[in-house]
Amino acid sequence: MGNIKTSGLQKRLERQYFLLVIPGFIVFTVGIIIPAILAFRYSLTSWNGLTVDKPFVGLKNYINLFHDTNFLQSWWFTIKFTIGNTIIQNVFALLFAVALDSGIKAQKLYRTVFFIPCLISSVIVGFIWLKMYSNVLPEINDVLGTNINFLLFGSGETVLSGLLIANNWQWIGYWMLIYLAGLQSIPAELYEAAKVDGAGAVSRFFNITIPMLAPSITICVVGITTGSLKVYDLLVSSTGGGPGRSSTSVILQIYNTAIGSRQFGYGSAMSVTLVLALLLVALIQVKTLKSREVQQ
Repeated sequence: MGNIKTSGLQKRLERQYFLLVIPGFIVFTVGIIIPAILAFRYSLTSWNGLTVDKPFVGLKNYINLFHDTNFLQSWWFTIKFTIGNTIIQNVFALLFAVALDSGIKAQKLYRTVFFIPCLISSVIVGFIWLKMYSNVLPEINDVLGTNINFLLFGSGETVLSGLLIANNWQWIGYWMLIYLAGLQSIPAELYEAAKVDGAGAVSRFFNITIPMLAPSITICVVGITTGSLKVYDLLVSSTGGGPGRSSTSVILQIYNTAIGSRQFGYGSAMSVTLVLALLLVALIQVKTLKSREVQQ
């Protein structure tokens, strides 16, 4: 009798769990699965987004992508932006986290100051740094009598540096907190034992801190990389993809193609390639970094 009651209770619990999963599954299906299927379907057509007819062209859109200089240029900018962000944000976020974990005074204040920028919308950040480069910082030249070029958004040679400064100003504090949480979870006994063995600060950092931070490093590297590959709103409010096309990212190029030029089929093909690239990069990074975690 007891087994029958237990079995009935278990079935009721399973039904309840299933009911809890249904809303999320519906949202995931409607918001991601169906749009992904439709995007791939449209990528095989020359649809302009307005007509009922969607002429089938097969893989022609994908073939044309390899000869599209604008699309390739947007990928080149996105790759440079991603590499710069991944290196700078990880290095400085880790250094700031180590500094805050060293027991300095007003640690909570510094944490708050570093974290506040990531609460601001990227669109607003773009406007802020546009004004900084064009109005605020040039005033320093008038005060000091110098001739420093602060108009970083005004030249194709400096626009990438300007965007990296703006993006890193916004997000370093966010990844710093992840590293800080990882640092605070490292047992103090490991450092004490290393000191007894005569290990210096640098040796302890590379032989204890870095290996023990492997899970945090995985989260930060993958998060920064995929986020940088999807950069869009910062560009819209700051450079608009200019000067010329020097700061046009892949997503901005997709928007200009699909919405601006009414080439929904061709723009969908660009979107599919971006999604595949994101999945590939994320899988490679996770597999590589996770293997390091296992070895530790």
